[in-house]
Amino acid sequence: MKVSNAFIRFQWVVLVLIFLVVFAGSFVRMSGSGMGCPDWPKCFGQWVPPTALTELPADYQEAYLLKRQKKVQKFCKFLDRIGMDATAQKILNDPEVYKEEAFNPKKTWIEYINRLAGFLAGNTMLLSFFWLLLFYRKRSWLLLTGLNLVLMAIEAWFGSIVVATNLVPWTITVHLFLALVIIGLQLYFVHTLQNKTSVDLPKEKSFKWLTWLILVITFYQMFLGTQVREAIDALVKQGYTRAQWIDQLGLPFFIHRSFSWLVLILLTYLFWQNRKKWHYARINTAFYLLAAELITGVALAYADMPGLVQTAHLVFASILFAVLLLVRFDASAIKKD
Repeated sequence: MKVSNAFIRFQWVVLVLIFLVVFAGSFVRMSGSGMGCPDWPKCFGQWVPPTALTELPADYQEAYLLKRQKKVQKFCKFLDRIGMDATAQKILNDPEVYKEEAFNPKKTWIEYINRLAGFLAGNTMLLSFFWLLLFYRKRSWLLLTGLNLVLMAIEAWFGSIVVATNLVPWTITVHLFLALVIIGLQLYFVHTLQNKTSVDLPKEKSFKWLTWLILVITFYQMFLGTQVREAIDALVKQGYTRAQWIDQLGLPFFIHRSFSWLVLILLTYLFWQNRKKWHYARINTAFYLLAAELITGVALAYADMPGLVQTAHLVFASILFAVLLLVRFDASAIKKD
């Protein structure tokens, strides 16, 4: 089915907005602004958040703590029902869950902008679904966009859980995983709409397995990155300074760093072969993104984990993951032809 160029361009806009949500979420994480808005979807009970403490009632901390406790208890009951009773008890017994941060206008607005980005991305996805429903009505496309829309709603809801549980580590990992799934589905939809099968990809089996291997390792690297970040959070709570973090990080950091070298070796080989024989642009893009990611990774390790570099590191990794997915989608499309 042929679709308009305007619709295809709109899907790219949706994808960019999803990446904007990832960027904003990473910046929230870096700045420690996750609790900048203690409630959800509003912020301090307002659609436009306050800018001064005088705009809040005197007992705002106690009031929002009570609301958050109710949400945490409801979430823990849900975990009990699906057999995660030990996890539920761990959350309920965690004293950090019941700490309400003092009002900080900077953090409040950082978190609010993050929510605006999510709202914008979600509504463009909704508009995309209705556009399909009105003008194209292809069942597989409606199912795909509908599924992604539902996942975006779940991602928004789970974001509220991340906030309510005061950034319990595993919830942040799940939050990132959902974001990657949403990116992957949107990329697949864009690729399907463009229907570009004329890319001259290599036919060697080594290309197929190498690209799959690099993609899987990159995904695992992002998972390990969240584990490293969670370990850093634990060190912060124990009173360690930035300069001490690297020395205290354990096995996840060692594996994360080692796998980076493995991805570099594999992608460098692919890049070298591509320059000689294939001239496939996305391999070059992936290599340059990996270089940028590794540079930020080195900066993190040897410059005491600067905050903005943490955000750049995650953004480069997310875009690299997306480009590698496109490589696999291209290869699959050619195989079908």
